[in-house]
This record gives sequence, structure tokens and C-alpha cells, in this order.
Amino acid sequence: MCPLFLFSMGMEGRIISELFINEQIRDKEVRVIGENGEQLGVMPTREAMRLAEEAGVDLVKIAPTAKPPVCKIVDYGKFKYEQTRKEKEAKKKQKTVEIKEIRLSPNIDTNDLNTKINAARKFISKGDRVKITLRFRGREMAHMNNSKHILDDIAQALSDIAVVDKAPKVEGRSMTMFLAEKR
Repeated sequence: MCPLFLFSMGMEGRIISELFINEQIRDKEVRVIGENGEQLGVMPTREAMRLAEEAGVDLVKIAPTAKPPVCKIVDYGKFKYEQTRKEKEAKKKQKTVEIKEIRLSPNIDTNDLNTKINAARKFISKGDRVKITLRFRGREMAHMNNSKHILDDIAQALSDIAVVDKAPKVEGRSMTMFLAEKR
């Protein structure tokens, strides 16, 4: 195997958000932020390192792409802990919306349709988007435009809690429509 291939395999699961600290910072000049968040201005890296040493903490490069790079005088362990805590908080507040699919055929009976509508109602009330697919087989393909009323009926039945996110659209052998929760 090629060494480059092995290298790329090893890096796959790792996050590259590693920060440079103290001697790892190789820039000539950096913009420095003090321990309490005050701007100390642009200065040579050696001087910034000296200030960090005097304070008994680390010099951490927090914005490597800025011109000049931004470094902060802070305790690295504490900084890393705060960063991971903020990421966890952001993850908690994130809401993932799943798409649930309900499949129908054009010659569905009324009771079966009501069962499918109740399932869609349950999914929508949980906050998920619902994709309703009307599948056509064989000779049913000739009567596609006559079956659009089924999707319209579903949208009408769920109009109290849902809105049509994407209108009914023919895609190959099926007709699909997306419903989302009313805001």
C-alpha cells in the first residue's frame, strides 16, 4: 500500500480543530487578546509568549486564518474545556428533522387512506416532515393525472396541522408530495 493512502486512512475519523499553543506558533507577528478579553494589539510572537509566561498561562492561536493570526493569552486546559462545553450546548439545541415516508397506491380504499392519514398526523405532530409517495404500476401509469386528487385529499385532511412543503410532482413511476408542520 502507498504510504499516502495509509496516512489518509488514519486521519479519517480525527477532527482537525487542534489549536496551536506556545512554541507551536510559528508566525512572526500575532494579534494578542489578554486573559480578560482586552485587545493588546499586534506584536511579535516572542513578546506575546513572554506575556503569557509572566501570567503563568498559555498563548493559544484561536484564529489562524486571520491576518495577522489572532492569539489569546489563556489557560489551555480551561480554554479547551470551555470550547467542548459550548459545542455540547450547541448540539443540545440542534433539532434534527427526519423525513418519514408514506407509500400509497392509486386504488387505495377509504379506510386504508384514513389509516395512512393518521400515521402522517402522528409523524407531523412529532415534528418530522412527511413524504407521501403515490406509486403507479403497469396500467395505472395511464391514469396518473386522475390520481392527483388522493394527494390533495391527504393535504386537505391534514391542513389543520400541516402545510404542503413541496407540491405533488411526478417522478418516474411515482408522484410525491412533502408535508411539514405548520409554524
